[in-house]
Amino acid sequence: MKTLVDHLAQYAAYHRDRRNIVSHFIGIPMIVLSIAVLLSRPGIEFAGLLLAPATLLALAATVFYLRLDRRFGLLMGLLLALSLWAGAALAGGSTGTWLASGIALFVVGWIIQFIGHWYEGRKPAFVDDLVGLLVGPLFVVAEAAFLLGLRDEVRHAVEERAGPTCIRQRPTANLH
Repeated sequence: MKTLVDHLAQYAAYHRDRRNIVSHFIGIPMIVLSIAVLLSRPGIEFAGLLLAPATLLALAATVFYLRLDRRFGLLMGLLLALSLWAGAALAGGSTGTWLASGIALFVVGWIIQFIGHWYEGRKPAFVDDLVGLLVGPLFVVAEAAFLLGLRDEVRHAVEERAGPTCIRQRPTANLH
């Protein structure tokens, strides 16, 4: 099984432009929330909890994150629980509200992602490895931790493999 650093470094290799990373801080939470919204129906209430496809997906993802790293896994589980709570609230409204909010979050989140990858000049990581869809939210949390000066040992290991972040210059068209 790949380690935390293996997954983050592979994902980070597609995300070295700082503008792309910033776009992920906005787009990925929107996409995660959209999935929580859209998969909160159908659901049944059991012991005061809503059991829906979103719940099963969040539990499976949390197990994946916990197997990689206990601290990040616990934080990811908490963030996914918050997404489930917000998703259930939006899904609890009318069918129109449920679908409109879920689809809008999904579409706008992906547009933001693709703008970030335009700056990067590289395709999204999940195109080459679908596990990137699970690693993306973890990458955002790890990058936030790195910005706060936390988990420097992980940041250094990731940067050794993927390189430092920067602002890339997009090639300009020759006007002559």
